[in-house]
Amino acid sequence: MSAQSSFLRLAREGSRAALVTLVSGGRGRPGAHLLVLPDGSSEGTLGDAGLDEAARRHAGELLWAELSELREEDGCALFVDVSAPAPRLVIFGAVDYAASLCRVARAAGWRPYVVDPRSRFAAPERFPDAERVIAAWPAEALAQIGGIDRATYLAVLTHDPKLDDAALTLALDSDAPYIGAMGSRRAQSERRERLLRAGISEERQSRISAPIGLDLGARTADETALSIMAEVVAVRNGRDGRRLSQREGRIHQPA
Repeated sequence: MSAQSSFLRLAREGSRAALVTLVSGGRGRPGAHLLVLPDGSSEGTLGDAGLDEAARRHAGELLWAELSELREEDGCALFVDVSAPAPRLVIFGAVDYAASLCRVARAAGWRPYVVDPRSRFAAPERFPDAERVIAAWPAEALAQIGGIDRATYLAVLTHDPKLDDAALTLALDSDAPYIGAMGSRRAQSERRERLLRAGISEERQSRISAPIGLDLGARTADETALSIMAEVVAVRNGRDGRRLSQREGRIHQPA
């Protein structure tokens, strides 16, 4: 199977991959394709070993940014076409807020997962918008969905130290671009002290967005879910979540 055919199959399956096409240049074979996968492996060739290496580098940069771009390399034009599945939001805690967050995440085109070891709460019928509801502790649940990658965002919604701390400890050892945790200022302070005693430094804990969400003045579960999802989307797009009326310059990035 050719690199292009493999890419089309992976795209249909909703898998993450990048197809690099040599558009023009004095090296390689114009029109040749190189398929690059998230683990760095590749299939096919552009007809030049040095150009293949550069193509893998460009593809690696764009795979997780989920952007398709025309790149230049030593006088050669390379088009990197990226296929990526919808990002994942893993929600720890089968609470009422989680049901609302699943609805908002699904409406935004994300894949929400709910994790809670308490099987009486982690019932699939309570979360019809979830991709999966997993009644297991965080380590086991994350293993079931393939671990945490750079397109996996995490929201900790329980107030149970055993579950919160287990989830956050795993999250802080991962490449997750976003880790949010619900709770009052007092609950955040108590959690901070517990994690410090467990050997997790202040610097590492600074990755946790807590209290979770943007300041929308949310009062209901649905409004709280909206504030959380708004923060998650802002982080994914490299924004701070402020009002567009207060933003200077371009509102939308060029395609």
